[in-house]
Amino acid sequence: MRLDAVRAALDRRLDPASPAPLAVGFSGGGDSLFLLKTVLDWARPHGRPVLALVVDHGLQADSPRWTADAVAQAQRLGAQAQALTWTGDKPTAGVPAAARRARHALLADAARAAGARVLALGHTASDLAEGAAMRSQGSTVSDPRQWAPSPVWPEGRDVFLLRPLLTLGREEIRQALTAEGETWLDDPANDDLRYARARARAAGADTVEVQAVTSRAAPAFAVDAAGAIRLTREVAASPLAAALLCAAGTERPPRGERLERLVQRIRSGETFAATLSGARVEAAEVVLVCRDAGETARGGLAPLSLAPGETGVWDGRWEVTAGTRPLGVEALKGKVPTLPPGQRANLPAIAASARPALPLLHGEGTEPRCPALDGPEFAADGEGRARLLVLDRFEAAIGLRDRERATNTS
Repeated sequence: MRLDAVRAALDRRLDPASPAPLAVGFSGGGDSLFLLKTVLDWARPHGRPVLALVVDHGLQADSPRWTADAVAQAQRLGAQAQALTWTGDKPTAGVPAAARRARHALLADAARAAGARVLALGHTASDLAEGAAMRSQGSTVSDPRQWAPSPVWPEGRDVFLLRPLLTLGREEIRQALTAEGETWLDDPANDDLRYARARARAAGADTVEVQAVTSRAAPAFAVDAAGAIRLTREVAASPLAAALLCAAGTERPPRGERLERLVQRIRSGETFAATLSGARVEAAEVVLVCRDAGETARGGLAPLSLAPGETGVWDGRWEVTAGTRPLGVEALKGKVPTLPPGQRANLPAIAASARPALPLLHGEGTEPRCPALDGPEFAADGEGRARLLVLDRFEAAIGLRDRERATNTS
């Protein structure tokens, strides 16, 4: 069996010296069972704990029993285990996409709460083949990558996905498990032909040539204290999309013709200002990408109220934790006169277009303050703290963070 590539992926991406647990998405199916056993084998010599996270989507009558069985199986293998449940109303259409989003959010929140910054998932070469078959029928599904930031936001902040099994096919994984005397769950949803992936699987899409991943040079960029990103005129579509996504604090990057037209305008040398996907773009000598303070249709720039000690994410760009008193966060737009004189004096260092979308922190008995005018970390007298998320997220999106770091960023 081709395990060398799997072990190489774990060795390359994981930090053996880190004390943090490794999280594994575990369903009790064959792929995730093989993954959990493989991660446990890697982690034991390094003394690293492994946490199996089992998601109950609540879409099958037997899912509570399957979840309990998966938790027990993970514990038998030597992992810690935790069950997570997708609660609330379920959609009547678009169920696979909604379930995927809910699953990733639950997994990311649980991993971060446990101190894990890496979440291993059991995607295989067979999943790549099924994705290719689905795209041939008009689907826009993308291929899973070996290493990638969590796709949900803000739940996925600081969490990376590791998929070390992409070189192995589903059948050879099951043969190996059978040889070890293991049994696994086969989810009936995998055979439900209402779904495109099940149809691709039923059609026999189980082989695909795994393409070598070639690293791309990161674009020249700078991120300031306000979370505004500066790029050169030669920026390509992919890093520009990442900049728009991160500067706006949104979850889905722009694609298609609108993005391509924006790239063409930038490369033409034209001086202009434009907005796309919640971000404002100002193209002059360099390209400035910041939050569009006028775009609030998707609930952006909404006020945030935090109880003492509570942590929340404001506008997808700032992680804020209240201190010993309640803390409120709102946009600075129209409230500059409420800032203390020292902070008002620092405003000229921030691009004028980025200022209205800065956060303003205020609490009972304290004067309002803007964390961007104190630096990337703000903390004073128990009033709370704020962390800019844009830089870390952008570096992850363009591939500058390609392995686990022993020191987490939260």
